Amino acid sequence: MSRVNEVGRRGFLASAAAVAGAGLVAADHGAASAAAQAHESASVSFHGRHQAGITTPAQRASAFVSFDVTAENRRELADLLRTITDRARFLTAGGSPDPLGITAPPSDSGTLGPDVPADGLTVTVGAGASLFDDRYGLASRTPRQLTTMPSFPDDDLDAAWCHGDLSVQFCAASPDAVLHALRDVARHTRGGMQVRWRMDGFVSPPRPSGTPRNHMGFKDGTANPDVRDAREMDRLVWVGEGSGEPDWATGGSYQVVRLIRMLVEFWDRVSITEQERMFGRARDTGAPLDGRHETDAPRYAQDPQGDVIPLDSHIRMANPRTPDTADQRILRRAYNYDRGMDSNGNLDMGLLFCCYQQDLARQFETVQKRLAGEPLVDYITPFGGGYFFALPGVRDDTDWLGRVLLA
Repeated sequence: MSRVNEVGRRGFLASAAAVAGAGLVAADHGAASAAAQAHESASVSFHGRHQAGITTPAQRASAFVSFDVTAENRRELADLLRTITDRARFLTAGGSPDPLGITAPPSDSGTLGPDVPADGLTVTVGAGASLFDDRYGLASRTPRQLTTMPSFPDDDLDAAWCHGDLSVQFCAASPDAVLHALRDVARHTRGGMQVRWRMDGFVSPPRPSGTPRNHMGFKDGTANPDVRDAREMDRLVWVGEGSGEPDWATGGSYQVVRLIRMLVEFWDRVSITEQERMFGRARDTGAPLDGRHETDAPRYAQDPQGDVIPLDSHIRMANPRTPDTADQRILRRAYNYDRGMDSNGNLDMGLLFCCYQQDLARQFETVQKRLAGEPLVDYITPFGGGYFFALPGVRDDTDWLGRVLLA
């Protein structure tokens, strides 16, 4: 074979390989695009007895936003809640914001393109204690345990980051869907409410598997109640009939939001063994220190002196797993946050803790008081958040958030 022919053959093979490679890349890109489109089209039903975003599996991105309501009277408050409902109903379903192309200005900000992807978006609305003041004549309809969140031992609360008339929890698979929904709701409710504080959060992918980790490197929420168990949810999360709560509150839930800064640079200087004893779990697997797997139940009865799992470890204090503490469990829905650095050049990151429960005193407050003084308090600073009551769900297209409250 001549040198010319050999060069030509090599060139031909190289060209063929390039074409084949391009085809594979195109095929991979096409498959990825199809998967992304299917993912974006996934929607969580907005209608139901309970609001979505509570027992819905935690989406990857979130924004927790507290609003001060500026509506002047009860009628304007009703208009505000109807508007929030209408926007949430549209945003969570996805689709074209302007199918006829005649709206001016557009009914959507356009940040997600001509069609709004559902992207698994949920919008969950709660009412703070201050909404039930004399402005709207709702004092007699206040949920029985709803107050402003108190300052617990070891808290360092900043008033600028606490409380609010309404909480809106936006969660979706992608950050741009969350931010788009926030902008859309804020624009359509201008004049009716304004942002008091906001914290964006994210859930990291499970590494290597199981429950995602927090910024301290430990799995967060391993012992959560099973949201698929309707009886468990009725016992621990949802306010039911005959509970002593106002009738309108049936189907709702108490929401606690806690903004907890983690002193990660200080934490990173602690040995793994000491970290694990503070949590009561192995950092790599998430298993209790007396187990092998993340979902293993700790055997406290076989370790009464705390030789394996210390008596002051987080898991032991948070959930003693005794018969009389079974009804104290909460449904955690926590997210990590990262705000860059503070004015001193320290990393500013932590936990956007959120939980839902049927009874604030029986559940969250009992657990929180039990955790007072645990070793972890040297590495965290709770600085904000609030108590809210997640409103009952929207039953159908004619219903709206807060209708039963204002009826």
